[in-house]
Amino acid sequence: MPSGNRRSLKRDDNLLFCPGGITSERHLAGMAAALGATQIPKVSRAERELLARAEKPMAQEIQRVAALIRQGEDVLGDAFCALRSSETRRASGAVYTPDAIVRSMTSWAVDNGNPESIVDPGTGSGRFLLASSQEFARAKLVGVETDPLAALIARANLAQNGLARRAVVLLSDYRLFDLQSMIGDGPTLFLGNPPYVRHHQIEAKWKQWLIHEGNLLGLSPSSLAGLHVHFFVATAQRLRKGDYGCFITSAEWLDVNYGRMVRQLFLDRLGGVRLAVIDPKAQPFPDAATTGAIACFKADSKPKSVFLQKIDSVSGLHRLDGKRRVRRERLESETRWSHLTRRSGQIPQGFVELGELCRVHRGQVTGANAVWIADLSRFELPEAVLFRTVTRAKELFSAGLELTNPQKLRQVVDLPVELDELKTSLDPKDWNSVVGFLKYAKSQGAHEGYVARARRAWWSVGLREPAPILATYMARRPPAFVENTGDARHLNIAHGLYPREQFSVTILRRLVKYLSSAVLLSAGRSYSGGLTKFEPREMERIPVPTPSLLRTEVFA
Repeated sequence: MPSGNRRSLKRDDNLLFCPGGITSERHLAGMAAALGATQIPKVSRAERELLARAEKPMAQEIQRVAALIRQGEDVLGDAFCALRSSETRRASGAVYTPDAIVRSMTSWAVDNGNPESIVDPGTGSGRFLLASSQEFARAKLVGVETDPLAALIARANLAQNGLARRAVVLLSDYRLFDLQSMIGDGPTLFLGNPPYVRHHQIEAKWKQWLIHEGNLLGLSPSSLAGLHVHFFVATAQRLRKGDYGCFITSAEWLDVNYGRMVRQLFLDRLGGVRLAVIDPKAQPFPDAATTGAIACFKADSKPKSVFLQKIDSVSGLHRLDGKRRVRRERLESETRWSHLTRRSGQIPQGFVELGELCRVHRGQVTGANAVWIADLSRFELPEAVLFRTVTRAKELFSAGLELTNPQKLRQVVDLPVELDELKTSLDPKDWNSVVGFLKYAKSQGAHEGYVARARRAWWSVGLREPAPILATYMARRPPAFVENTGDARHLNIAHGLYPREQFSVTILRRLVKYLSSAVLLSAGRSYSGGLTKFEPREMERIPVPTPSLLRTEVFA
């Protein structure tokens, strides 16, 4: 297994410090051959052509490099990285994984299965195969690589570690290679670092492949996706019951629009169980400015919660064992995930984020309050289209801990999208009043606004169902949290808190009481003039007691 003490190397014109004294790619290919590269099956024509032009190393050089490899050093991989500039290697995604990350991912694999086969889809110098070979002594090792020189290096490393009988390296594109012919019927572990190549460097035919295959999997594919996304899709295509895996990639898929398909795969077909994000300051890949995300998955696994972990330092990374859970349905509802990876140490024991208990939704935008907040002196509208609604923040501030009587609230007109159904349910007098109101609304330009034009029907405001808890979100004072026993609706001056599961009245009241006393103004986003705002996702990050803790006498 590669050593954790390997020094960082920089390209030098004279290559005086190139590992193993290797001075050229031809010299490197010759060294790989001398160390037994051809002992590993499936040597390709491209690799043999490299070997035909290779520079034969001296016996003393071979012995020295062989000894270092057997001691756990990746001398050949380091030489490859020294001979080729980081700019050249990034074009093909050849960014090799630090030992601490390899070890932590392999340890997770050991704790979660016993594979018959191990597949590394972007083998490089073979670091993942070498590490996992020590932990799974009988597993078949399958490496897939597109660079013939890197493939030779991986072969040599595997041969020098006595793995010639159970390893194979294929010079192939992972998206196309025939996996079934390489593995048995038992479980397969997919382990590695899929290459990161930006979309503008990917050929049009492969972008078309991604769109086609993504659609077949029921995803939301995008031609803007990087190469690592292709590898997630190709893995999902091959995954069988009992298979599992652990990939480290750029973390951008957690937040960007094109990453939606990976988020979908992670929660569904891949069976994501754990996600660890490495702090950008830790620089997980010294020669690539990117944040790392380690995704662990098990086929056919759909746990209620996913473990999330924030890693501050690569050197301090030992195991993927973060204890913080985030509900699956919360991940499904979020368009960005990186903000969810807060370290568990920032949340007191026995507490969780509010978002684990409740979804937070801002109220509906009418687009024209002067029209849709009913003027009952002008129109006698039927009760069926009028809804008592919180339309001012002060209505919540004055309610105390419970909004019991909504009769003092104004009413919002909310018509159904299908007016014919409404017409059928009303008597002629009431229907005529609705028609008169719609004519008035049009005369006020209510159908022309941006919000109205974006609706399914301009006349249907689409109020949300009553939220069990209502909260203000913008003021110069901490937000008010109110139990909504009066079933009032709310406009966009408030947030609605919708429990993710059925809670007793006692739990809801104690949660409201806790939030009302514990949430500080400093927890929100401050603006000039002392105004503080809580966006829905910011409010979901507020630490709150778990339901089991709320049941105790402490919160009575």
